[in-house]
Formats: sequence, structure tokens, C-alpha cells
Amino acid sequence: MRKPQMQLEAQPFPYEFDIAKTALVLIDMQRDFIEPGGFGETLGNDVSLLEAIVPATKKTLEAWRTAGGLVVHTREAHQPDLSDCPPAKRNRGNPTLRIGDAGPMGRILVMGEPGNQIIDALAPVEGEIVVDKPGKGAFHATGLHETLKRRGITHLLFGGVTTEVCVQTSMREANDRGYDCLLLEDCTESYFPAFKAATVEMLRAQGGIVGWTAPSAALLSALGTH
Repeated sequence: MRKPQMQLEAQPFPYEFDIAKTALVLIDMQRDFIEPGGFGETLGNDVSLLEAIVPATKKTLEAWRTAGGLVVHTREAHQPDLSDCPPAKRNRGNPTLRIGDAGPMGRILVMGEPGNQIIDALAPVEGEIVVDKPGKGAFHATGLHETLKRRGITHLLFGGVTTEVCVQTSMREANDRGYDCLLLEDCTESYFPAFKAATVEMLRAQGGIVGWTAPSAALLSALGTH
């Protein structure tokens, strides 16, 4: 049996991985959630909390690209006719702007609109996978599992927003599908810091019931990047 090529210090114990079988998955780092004027702000959230993780995430992304690792980007995005957006989702929460409504950056969470794009600092490059997902999880109605299986991927490194919603959902979906998952703690954030802290603890509890967690510095160290 081939031994993993790398190991990084993580909780609850070291995480072993092979770059060739590992993908970096960045969840929903899109303008509607991170930039002022987007959907996140219309819900009354302080988007500066999410903006704060961009430098660490960018540094991690660049190091992972240099190492030759596969990158997956997701966007929460709906068809223009909203045929893939259940009314229960669109109407929940009584926001000032609903999914599909016209906002400062185009229609909220609709494919092709300016606000639905990944922020410039983390924009995908040629050869990277971009997944438009109609739900919170990256695996629901996307075909991502089949794509990763074809590429021989067995391990996933997660970052993105928000920690307790789309990131956690995606990581739990991945765990159920047999992937060994690690959350990069400083490459994910919530509009509610206490929610992030609780999620990190839940994911790695009971011997890593969902997966591992580690700061991005641990990954950079394993990759030989400073």
C-alpha cells in the first residue's frame, strides 16, 4: 500500500494526505456574501468578518496551486428562472432582498450575475473546478462526487463561508461519502464568531467524528511554504 506523502499537525491528531489524491475546496467565496452591498449585508450581517479571511485563503490557494493540487470552487447559484430554488428557501427569513431580486450587484444568487461571482482575489484559473450549487452542500445536485471519484480524490481540505452553514454542510456530506476531510480554521468564517467556534469543535469532536481541523500555517509548513 502506498504511504501518504505528507502529514500536517492537526486536531484531534495529525492528518496524512497525498497531494495527488487531495483537493482544496473553497466554499462560496463570492461577492454576494463577502463584499458590501451583497446578499449577506442585506440580511443585516457584518461582511467585514468574512473579508478578514481573504489574505490567509489567498496565500493557501497560491501555495496549493504551486504544489500542483486540485482546486474546487463552489458558488451558491440558481437558474435565472429560479426553477431550482424552492419557495421555502426563497421566502425564509423575511430579508429585504430575496434570491432572484435585483440588488446592487445584480440579481441575488443568480448564475451569471456580478454578485454571484467569486471575489477577484480568489478567482478560479484554468483547470480548476467550479461548481454552481443550488443548496447549501457542495454535493447536492451538483455531480461533484462523481467528478472527484474520476480524478481519484480521497481527501478534501475545506475553506470558505460560512463555517456553520455551507462549509459544515459540505464537509458532512463529504464525510458521508468517504472522504477524509480537514477544515482550515483561518480560511473559514461566519457572520457569528460563536457559531464558527462551535462548528470547529463539533467537526473534530469524538476523535474527528466529521474530520480534522488545523490552521493554514500547518498546511503551508507541510508544503514547504512560509
